[in-house]
Amino acid sequence: MAFTSSISSSLCKLSSQNAHSPDYNSNKIFNSRCGPFSSLHQFPICKMGYGCQWGRRKSSSTPLISASLMDVSLDKSKEKVQLPKGDIWSVHKFGGTCVGTSERIKNVAEIIVGDDSERKLVVVSAMSKVTDMMYDLIYKAQSRDDSYLSAVDDVLEKHILTAHDLLDEDDLDIFSSRLHHDINEIKEMLRAIYIAGHATELFSDIIVGHGELWSAQMLSSVIRKKGVDCQWMDTRDVLIVNPTSANQVDPDFVESEMRLKKWFSQSPSKTIVATGFIASTPQNIPTTLKRDGSDFSAAIMGALFRAGQVTIWTDVDGVYSADPKKVADAVILNKLSYQEAWEMSYFGANVLHPRTIIPVMQYDIPIVIRNILNLSAPGTMICRPSIDENEGSQHLDSPVKGFATIDNVALVNVEGTGMAGVPGTASAIFSAVKDVGANVIMISQASSEHSVCFAVPEKEVEAVAGALQSRFRQALDAGRLSQVAVVPNCSILATVGQKMASTPGVSASLFSALAKANVNIRAIAQGCSEYNITVVVKREDCIRALKAVHSRFYLSRTTIAMGIVGPGLIGGTLLDQLRDQAAVLKEDFNIDLRVMGITGSNTMLLSDSGIDLSRWRELVKEEGEVADMQKFINRVHGNHFIPNTVLVDCTADSNVASHYYEWLRKGIHVITPNKKANSGPLDQYLKLRALQRESYTHYFYEATVGAGLPIISTLRGLLETGDKILRIEGIFSGTLSYIFNNFKGTRSFSEVVSEAKQAGYTEPDPRDDLSGTDVARKGGKIVWLLCWLSVIQLTNQVIILARESSLKLELSDTPVQSLVPEPLRAAASAEEFMQQLPQYDKDMAKQLQDAEDAGEVLRYVGVVDVINQKGLVELRRYKKDHPFAQLSGSDNIIAFTTARYKNQPLIVRGPGAGAQVTAGGIFSDVLRLASYLGAPS
Repeated sequence: MAFTSSISSSLCKLSSQNAHSPDYNSNKIFNSRCGPFSSLHQFPICKMGYGCQWGRRKSSSTPLISASLMDVSLDKSKEKVQLPKGDIWSVHKFGGTCVGTSERIKNVAEIIVGDDSERKLVVVSAMSKVTDMMYDLIYKAQSRDDSYLSAVDDVLEKHILTAHDLLDEDDLDIFSSRLHHDINEIKEMLRAIYIAGHATELFSDIIVGHGELWSAQMLSSVIRKKGVDCQWMDTRDVLIVNPTSANQVDPDFVESEMRLKKWFSQSPSKTIVATGFIASTPQNIPTTLKRDGSDFSAAIMGALFRAGQVTIWTDVDGVYSADPKKVADAVILNKLSYQEAWEMSYFGANVLHPRTIIPVMQYDIPIVIRNILNLSAPGTMICRPSIDENEGSQHLDSPVKGFATIDNVALVNVEGTGMAGVPGTASAIFSAVKDVGANVIMISQASSEHSVCFAVPEKEVEAVAGALQSRFRQALDAGRLSQVAVVPNCSILATVGQKMASTPGVSASLFSALAKANVNIRAIAQGCSEYNITVVVKREDCIRALKAVHSRFYLSRTTIAMGIVGPGLIGGTLLDQLRDQAAVLKEDFNIDLRVMGITGSNTMLLSDSGIDLSRWRELVKEEGEVADMQKFINRVHGNHFIPNTVLVDCTADSNVASHYYEWLRKGIHVITPNKKANSGPLDQYLKLRALQRESYTHYFYEATVGAGLPIISTLRGLLETGDKILRIEGIFSGTLSYIFNNFKGTRSFSEVVSEAKQAGYTEPDPRDDLSGTDVARKGGKIVWLLCWLSVIQLTNQVIILARESSLKLELSDTPVQSLVPEPLRAAASAEEFMQQLPQYDKDMAKQLQDAEDAGEVLRYVGVVDVINQKGLVELRRYKKDHPFAQLSGSDNIIAFTTARYKNQPLIVRGPGAGAQVTAGGIFSDVLRLASYLGAPS
C-alpha cells in the first residue's frame, strides 16, 4: 500500500500544480479524481500534467491545445478539414543519432525543407542517448539511488543547451518553460518510484516518452524558422495500439485513422513533425512501441497517410549484405523485397525494427534506408519486386541477397523413439518453453519424428531445459524419451534471398561453402517459401562461416589466407608473382590472396591483415621474429575473418612435409613443390591421400613434377576419363635436361654441371640431381598416383584399373642409375663435390662419344612401366629423331603411352626448371584452389 499511496499523492500534487499553471488548460490536464492507485486503469492517466501538448504556436486559426491526448469529443460544429492521402505525402524518420546534436537537428531541417514533396510527415526519435538516460533515471529511482536527481538535471541541461543553439528568443522561452514544467513532473514521478522501490510499466512509459516530445518540439521550431508552415504532433493523440502478451503492441488502424482525421482537422499543415516511439491504448493510457519502435511509428504513419515513400534516415549507407564489422567486404544492397528485409531484420541484421515492414507492405509503400551523413549515397530501397524480377530477368544477380547472424544461442534437443507418431508431443514441448517465457528462434525436426531440436537465447536455456525435464520426467524415466540435451555456445547463420525459391542448387552451394571452410553444421531449418535457409554452427566458427558463404555467393572476393614456408629462390619468386598479380586478381577475378605469414628456418613475419608484398623482404628484416612453426600455423589459420587457409611449402625439407597430415586435419589446404611427402614412405603417402579424399581440404602438388608443366593434371585427366595407362616415360628433371642438352661436343661434364648450378637449375646440393633421386621421387609419385586414381573410378573399370595399375612402390624399389661417381658420394659438401667432379669427366665423355658414333644422344629418363609393375631411372640413348632428342635448355618432356595413345604417345613438353616456371606452377595451384572455393571461373 506504500506504493499506492505515494503514487496517488504524487498525482494529486501534480493536479494541484497544473491547476495553477498559466500554460495549461486545467480541466483538460487533469479531469479525473485523485483516487487509490489501484483504480488508475479506470481513467485516462495521460490527462495529468505530464502529457500536455504544451500548446502549438498561437494563431488566429489554431487555438491552443493543452492536453497531451486530444479530447475525442471535439466540437463537431467546427468546420472540418479533409485529410489528404496518397503519394503527395513523403514520410521521413530520423533516429536518435540524426538529431543527436543541435548541428544535426539543423541538418535534418535542411533535408526536410529541401524535399520537394507536396506534403511531408517527419517522425523523430529522442536525441541520441536520451532514452537510455531516461531508463537510467527509473533504474536509479527504484534502486533508491539519490543520484537520480542529478541525472534529471543532466537531461535538463542537455536539452536547454541544444535549444539555446537552435531557437529564437520567443520560441526558446516557450520551450524552456515547458521543459522545466516536464522536468518537475518527472521528478515527482521519480520520487514516487523512489518511495515505492518499484516502477510500473505505465510510469516507465510515461517517463521515457518525453525525449521524443522534446526533439519534435525543437525540430518543428527550426523548420518554422525557415519559413515553412509546420505543426508538431504528439502521436499519443493519434496512434492507438493494443498491448499483447508478448511485450509487443498491435496498431489499431481503424481507430488511429479516425483520430488522425480529427487531429488534422484541428491542425492542418503541409509539414508535420510527429513523435516516434510513443502511442496510447484505446483507454487513452500512454504506452510505447517498445525499444527501437520509432521505425515502426514511421511505417504506421506512412500507412495511415498512404504515403508515396517512407525514408528511414540513419548513419549507414544502407542495408549491407552482411554485418560489415564481421565481413569487411560486405556490400550495400540497392534493393530488397519486403520479405527479404523482414527475414534479415528478424535474424539480427541492422536493417529495421522487425515489425516495420508489415504496415507499409499492405499498401506497397517503399521504404528507403538513407545515410544522413552521406547524402550522395542512394541507400537501399525495400519494396515489392517487379514482375520481371520475380519471373527472372536476364541479370545475373545472386539468388542470395544477404546474411545475418545471431550469437549467444543454445540448441535444445528432445529425443526419443516414443515421440514418433504421438500427437501433441511438439505442443507439450513448446508449451513448456512458453511457460518459462523463452523465445524460440529456430525449430528443426526430422521426418522420422525421432527428435525435435530448437534454438533459444543462451541466457534462457537453463530454464528451458529444467522445464522440459520436469514436464517429461515420466517419459524420461520410462525410456520413451532418451534425453533432453543442451548444446551451448552456438550461433545462427541465416541466408536470405527471395530468388532462392526459383534457383536450384542454392542449398548445395551454401553447404559446400561451409564444408570447404571446415565448418560443421549442427542444425538446419528452411521454410517452404525458401526465402531463408538457417543453420546453427559453433560460436567460434560463426565468423568464418559467414565469410565463407558471403564469398561463395559473389557478394565479396574469394579471400584466402596464405602462409608461405620457405621464402628462398622459389618461395621468394612466388611472393613477387603474387605481388605483381594481386590487383588483377581482385578486380577481374574476385580473388583476394592475403599472405598472412612468411617463415624460413630462422625468421618469420606475421600479420593480422596481410603482409605488404611490395616490401616483404624489408619487413622480414625489420619486423621478423624467431621462427616458430606452431605459432606460425596458429596465426595464419587462426584468423576467423578469413574462412580459408592454405600453406604453401616451398622448401625441400622432409620435416616440413611431415606436417601435411596434421595441417589437412585442421582444415588447412596444402600446396607444394616439395617432393618429400609424395616420394617418402608409402604408408604415409597413402594415409595423406586417404585423408584428403575424406575431407574438403585440398592437397595440390602439380609443381613437384615438371615444375610448371601440367603433368599431374594430364595424368588425372586421362585416368578420370577412363583411359588405361601403359607406360610413362620422360625427362622429369629440368636440371638433368639442361645438363644433357648441353653436354655435347668438346664440353666436359663437370663444366656443364657447374654451369647448371650457377644458372640456378640444380637442387641446393647437385648430388640430389645427379644421384637420380629427384627423378626417382617423381617416377615414384606417378606410380602412386596411378594407384590412387584407379580406386576412384565409378564404373567396373575401377576394379580393372586398380588391378592393372596399383603400383605400390617404395623409393627403394625403384632401380636408379646414379651419375655420381662412387668415390664422390661421401663428399662432405657440395663445394667439395664440385671441386672433385672434373676428375671423372673421362667416364662421361666416353659414354657421350659412343652415343654420337651411333647417331644417338644421351638422356637421363624416368620410366613407369605399368604393365611390368615397376619403375626405373637410368641413362638411355635415343636416336636423334626421337622427341627426347629434340629438347633444348632445361625443357622437360613426358610421353604417356595409354590405350588411347598407344601408337603415338601423348607428349607434354616445356620448361621444367627455373624459379619462375616452378613458382608459376605453384601459383596455378593456388588459383585452382580459389576456383574450388568459389571464385568465378
